Amino acid sequence: MTDLKFETVGVIGKWLLGALFLTTRVERIGTEYFERFRDRGKPVIFVSWHGQLLSLVHCHRREGIVLLVSEHADGEYLARVIERNGFGTARGSSTRGATKGLKGLVRAARAGHDLGLTPDGPRGPPGVLKPGALAVAQITGLPIIPIGVGASHGWRLRSWDGFLIPKPFSKVSVEYLPPTFVPRDASRRDLEELAAQIGNELNSVSQRLGSPVLSPEPGR
Repeated sequence: MTDLKFETVGVIGKWLLGALFLTTRVERIGTEYFERFRDRGKPVIFVSWHGQLLSLVHCHRREGIVLLVSEHADGEYLARVIERNGFGTARGSSTRGATKGLKGLVRAARAGHDLGLTPDGPRGPPGVLKPGALAVAQITGLPIIPIGVGASHGWRLRSWDGFLIPKPFSKVSVEYLPPTFVPRDASRRDLEELAAQIGNELNSVSQRLGSPVLSPEPGR
C-alpha cells in the first residue's frame, strides 16, 4: 500500500509539473559553463539549493542526471517524481546513508552521468553548503556548476527551505555559474573554505534573481 502511495504521487507530480511549466517562460543564462564539458563527454556536478529544485527538474528532465535524494519518506516522494521526469537517483544524505549515497554518485559519474546535489538538504539550514557535499567532486575530479533560480512571481511553501513554486505565466530565470574544481588533496579547511565560497555564490545569484534563500517569505 505504501509503495502504491509513493507511485501515485510520482504520476500526479509529473503531470502537475508538466502542466505548470506549460504556462511559464524559462530563461537560462550561462549554459555554456556546462555545455562545453558535455561537448567533451565529461560529466559535471550541478549544485543548487533545495528550495529551488522544482524548476531545475523541469529544465533538465530526460537528461539522465543522477540526483542525491535522502532516504527519508519525503525523499521517497521526491524520488518518484524526478525518476518519472528522466532522472536517476542515489539514495542518501549528509545525515543518513551518507556513504551509500556517495558511492552511488561516484558510480554514476564513472558511468558518464551528470550529478545533481542540493547541499543544504535534507533538513537545512537553508542556504548553507555543507563541506561534506564536496566529497564527490574531490573524489571524481568533476567540475561543480552552481545554479541559481528565480521567478518573477511565485509561492514559497511554509517549509524549512521556503520551497519555490513559480506561479502560472511567470518568468523563471535559471543562471549557471562558472565551474569550480575541488583538488584531490584538499584539506578539511580547504573544503570548508570552498563550501563557504560556493554557498556565497549561490546566495548572491539567488538574491540577484529575486529569490533570496536565507530570508524566504512563506506563503507568498
